[in-house]
Amino acid sequence: MDRDRFRDVLIATLPAGTVELDPDVIDAFSRDESAFCAPGRPWALVRPTGTEQVAATVRVCAEHGVPIVPRGAGTGVAGGAVAGDGCVILCVTRMNRIVDIDTSNLLAVVEPGVLNAELCAAAAEHGLWYPPDPASRDICSIGGNVATNAGGLCCVKYGVTREYVLGLEVVLADGSVVEVGRRTVKGVAGYDLTALFVGSEGTLGIVTRVTLRLRPPPPPAVTLTAFFDSLPEAGRAISAITAMTTPSLLEIMDATTVAAVEDWKRMDLDTGAAALILAQSDNGTGAQLDAIAAAARSAGATFVAETDDPDAGEQLLTARRLAYPALARLGTAIMNDVCVPLGSVAAAVTAIAERTQRHGVRVGTFGHAGDGNLHPTIVFDRTDPDSASRGEAAYHAMTEAALDLGGTITGEHGVGLLKRPHLARELGKGALGLHAAVKAALDPEGILNPGKIFDL
Repeated sequence: MDRDRFRDVLIATLPAGTVELDPDVIDAFSRDESAFCAPGRPWALVRPTGTEQVAATVRVCAEHGVPIVPRGAGTGVAGGAVAGDGCVILCVTRMNRIVDIDTSNLLAVVEPGVLNAELCAAAAEHGLWYPPDPASRDICSIGGNVATNAGGLCCVKYGVTREYVLGLEVVLADGSVVEVGRRTVKGVAGYDLTALFVGSEGTLGIVTRVTLRLRPPPPPAVTLTAFFDSLPEAGRAISAITAMTTPSLLEIMDATTVAAVEDWKRMDLDTGAAALILAQSDNGTGAQLDAIAAAARSAGATFVAETDDPDAGEQLLTARRLAYPALARLGTAIMNDVCVPLGSVAAAVTAIAERTQRHGVRVGTFGHAGDGNLHPTIVFDRTDPDSASRGEAAYHAMTEAALDLGGTITGEHGVGLLKRPHLARELGKGALGLHAAVKAALDPEGILNPGKIFDL
């Protein structure tokens, strides 16, 4: 296919200002926050403002056999939005309208470019709440959350994005537009196509509108902090807590992460501890948090404190949300995303530290202890080829460590390009074949985000 001829057709099809050909601008949109994934040379960047423009773009690309890489805010860390040679980048950030907040039916209808925090704020204005809350909520978009089935700090009790997506408008690989799902709380008519698209990373269709479930806000939360001298003690506390109750939040930060946050923000965190656990309870009584405190002390916590002050609780959560940027101040940071069985959280943190140490790189581990989802983050020097090589090896070593413990290679960030080498081990031949069949049925020419998740 001739690039210039294709570009002419694309420009003639779409409104003025929708297609960008400046190579410097295109380059800025050709990557996400991942490392070890070099972008190619895309042919064009398209920034639509509505569904019909998305559909028109896909139809032109399908007619000419040009691949499409969908992207939103570009905050992904698995390479899911990294563009390849000769593709069109389709960026949906201009599709950022909150179409409706339906207070009677407890739902919202939004376009994919709406930021998570914007939706949360809009829901709050109506006395409602959207629970999925990634640490990057201020900068990540709902479309990206849907693409990767994003979770967040409160997902241990309230679930991840898939539990809140009621329906989707999707542009398929031939440019046709379909609606899947419903507006009702329950519904089992036909296959659950909505759930299929959630987490598919733009490989099956391009989401252009999302219908989301909202909830009444929970009671004010009470917050607990507990410090431990060893990871096994923190692990025993996590196992005891999750076996007896479901807090609204249960997070862990290792010593490296705590030290990075404290060095940056001076929040009076104990930098001599091996691990910090944060827990919250929003059930309206103090009994649950008292039981969590007792479990932490029984497991060997050196310090346990509770607070019902919302500001103090929010400050502690801020420390957790700052984990990644604090580590990123130390060098080039690449965040992993693995999930292990609840009883293996401490073993996973230990195994990750041991395996990355072999490669001579620094790692800080934090994450959602309540559901076993950890975010070990490697810090290396991108300008040093040897450091980058060791960092990449350590990244894959920690991913394999999760599989060795009976876990999964990704809990909420997606497979993208980075995790693709590990997918076959996790899924197995039979399940991988089913994935290929679904992809072939919905995208027979393979133009939607090619090479992501698996290479077909």
